[in-house]
Amino acid sequence: MKVKQLYTECLSQGSYYIESNGEAVVIDPLREVGTYMSMAAERGVKIKYIFETHFHADFVSGHLTLANQTGATIVFGPTANTYFECLVAEDNQEFIVGNVTVKLLHTPGHTLESSSYLLIGENKKEIALFSGDTLFLGDVGRPDLSQKSTMTQEDLAGILFDSLRTKIMTLPDDVIVYPGHGAGSACGKNMSKETIGSIGHEKATNYALRTDMTKQDFVKEVTEGILPPPDYFPENVRLNKQGYNPENDNIAKANISLSVEEFKAKSVLERVIVLDVRNAADFVKGFIPNSIFIGIDGGFAPWVGTVIKKVETPILLVCDKHRLEEVAIRLSRVGFDNVLGHLSGGIESWVQEDLITISSISADAFNAIYQADNSINIVDVRKETEHNTRRILSSKLVPLSAIKNHQEKFVNDKENYVHCAGGYRSVIACSLLKREGIHNVTNIEGGFGAIKNTTINLSDEACLSTL
Repeated sequence: MKVKQLYTECLSQGSYYIESNGEAVVIDPLREVGTYMSMAAERGVKIKYIFETHFHADFVSGHLTLANQTGATIVFGPTANTYFECLVAEDNQEFIVGNVTVKLLHTPGHTLESSSYLLIGENKKEIALFSGDTLFLGDVGRPDLSQKSTMTQEDLAGILFDSLRTKIMTLPDDVIVYPGHGAGSACGKNMSKETIGSIGHEKATNYALRTDMTKQDFVKEVTEGILPPPDYFPENVRLNKQGYNPENDNIAKANISLSVEEFKAKSVLERVIVLDVRNAADFVKGFIPNSIFIGIDGGFAPWVGTVIKKVETPILLVCDKHRLEEVAIRLSRVGFDNVLGHLSGGIESWVQEDLITISSISADAFNAIYQADNSINIVDVRKETEHNTRRILSSKLVPLSAIKNHQEKFVNDKENYVHCAGGYRSVIACSLLKREGIHNVTNIEGGFGAIKNTTINLSDEACLSTL
C-alpha cells in the first residue's frame, strides 16, 4: 500500500493518492492531473476512483479532467447534486481498492454533502482519515459556505458538532489525519502549519474537539470571527458542481504572444484586466497604467480570485516568458481560463516613458517620516486578526480583500502610507488604488515585519474592530 500527500502551498491544499495491488484512488485532485497520471503510469496502476470530500469553494478540482482521461468513477457524499455523471454514495459505503478498503463517512457541517474517507487495511485496522474540510489540524471547517434559505451558519455548525462527535472523535487515537487544508487557507480560521496529524492529537489540542464543550459553546466558537469568504468562492463551487472544460487550454492561450500594439488594442476591451505577475520590487519601478499587480511569488491564485472575482474576466499577462506555463496553471486552479495572451518582450518592450511607478520606501525611511510627524495617514491592509494582534497605534485598518469598500480611509490632501505583513499585499493594494485614481500612496517595503524593528509606537493588546 502507498499513500502520498500532494500539498500545494499556494492554495494550502492537500490532495491524496492511495494505491494498493494495482489499483489507485485520488482524493480531491488539483485541476492539473499530470502528477496523478504519472504516478499511476510509472507503477502500472489503474486509477479506479476519484473521491471528492465536498464541492470545493477555494479551487477548481481536477475530478472531471481525471475521469475524462482515466475512466475512473467520481464519488461524492450523500445529498450531492451534480450536472455530470458521478456516484453519489451512501453513508458508510465501502470501496475496495486492491487489498484495502476506503469507507465514506458522511460528515456534513462545512457543507451538506461533506464527507470524510476512512482507509482500512487488509487486517481491518483503521489506518487513516482523509477529512477534507470537516476536520483540520487545530481547527474545523467554516460552516457558512453552504447555506440554504432555511439554514443558517449556526444550523450548519450544529450539524458539524454532531458529525465530529459521532463519526470522527469515535475513531482510534492512532488513526492518521490527512486534512484538506493547512494554515493560510480561507476555509478555516485557526489551522496548523502541520499537514499530517492524528485523531488523538486533535482530541487533545483542537479547541473544537473539547469533550467538555456543549453544542451551544461549539456553535458560538466556530462561528465567531469568521471573515467573509472571498467573492470567487461561489464561482468555484459552481464550476465544481456544474462542470468545466476538462480539456483546459490555458497554457496555450497564455503563450499567445502579443505585440505592444495588439496588447494595447485588447487592453481597452470591456472588462479586460492587465495582470502583472512580476516581482513586487520590479513592479513598483515601472508598470503599465491601470494594470494590477499580483505577483506569482506569493499567494497568487487565491489573491487573483479575491481581487478579480469573476472567473470569466478576460486577462492579459505581463510576465517573464519562462514563467508563463506556471502562471497559466495557477490561474486555472481557481477557474480563471479566459487568458488572452501575454505582452511580447515583457515590460521592456513598452515605451518606458509611458510607465508609471509607485512610491516605495524602507521601514527605516518610513520611521523617520513618522517621528517627524506622527499624524501621517497610515493604512494597514492586513487581515483584521493580524491588525488587532499588533499594529501601529495610529494606523487605519483596510483589509486588502475589502479595499474597494473603504476607499474613504485614504485621504486626498496628503500621502497615504500603506503596509501589510511583508510587502506583497501592500503592492497589490497600491496597484488597485492607482487603478481607481488614488495616486498619493506610498508602499512600505518589508511591511509590518520590518516596521516592528523600528522605534514606531506599536500596540500589543487586542482592540475592537475598526471596520
